[in-house]
Amino acid sequence: MGDDRPAARHSYGGQAVMEGVMMRGRDVWAVAVRRPDRSIHIESHDVHSIAKRFRILRKPFFRGIIALGQALAIGVKALSISANESSPEDVHLSSRQMALSMVVAVVLFVGIFVVGPAIAFRWVGHRVESSFLVNVMEGLFRVALFLGYLVLVGRAKEVRRVFEYHGAEHKTIAAYEHDKTLAPESVDLYSTLHPRCGTNFLLIVMVVAILVFAAFGNPGLWWRIGSRIVAIPVIAGLAFEVLRLGARHEGSPIMRAVMAPGLWLQKITTKPPDMGEIEVAIASFNEVLRREAQLPATEA
Repeated sequence: MGDDRPAARHSYGGQAVMEGVMMRGRDVWAVAVRRPDRSIHIESHDVHSIAKRFRILRKPFFRGIIALGQALAIGVKALSISANESSPEDVHLSSRQMALSMVVAVVLFVGIFVVGPAIAFRWVGHRVESSFLVNVMEGLFRVALFLGYLVLVGRAKEVRRVFEYHGAEHKTIAAYEHDKTLAPESVDLYSTLHPRCGTNFLLIVMVVAILVFAAFGNPGLWWRIGSRIVAIPVIAGLAFEVLRLGARHEGSPIMRAVMAPGLWLQKITTKPPDMGEIEVAIASFNEVLRREAQLPATEA
């Protein structure tokens, strides 16, 4: 593995998908999926970022918004690939069916975790004088709702397997970052928890949201709902910078305290993977490394 690594060390990331793992570098992403016949499907794609054309979008705050948009776009495509490759040929979903299911999922997420609490605590606002306290209560309720949701869905067998692949993703990235050989036995020695996890990001988003929403006071119902939706890019940009600081300054006592709740939460969203799941994560990561090794030195 040694000579094939790009000269510059990137902050690699990834995502668990159905029976597989998506891994992402700066310019390439790959997905590996275990098929029903136990073979591994692997494919990779270039990362197309508008930030390459507009330097301002690489600056603090803006880069968080762009990163969120890219993560959603790549994540949806990776999920679509995994859903079809992990299923028998006679039950493959069409692009239209996959797009519809993703739209429904996003609408439900926004409705349950954004709009629902906003409506509920508009009613509470009529009975509590402090708008700041109302927003804090709404934020804490949203966090509790999110935790309850994760615990509930984690009981499903299919979701638990996704959580195991999530653990395999983290273990693989950690092994690489410690310059270890990417073999299932050596990768398995590492923790399923990682400070750059998207779970950390979601929790930071919910905490930052409490502070941002407090600035809106206790407005009317429609403005309350609208402000929650409009503020999502602002919150994402701020949360990204907090996550970036935490990953870069892991030794700082302050940042360890900030990142600790997210790491605790990963004990719900990651599970110990088996060797076969780690093998899939390694296959995805090796594909990213292979593609990056082919890039010109100025791009890698």
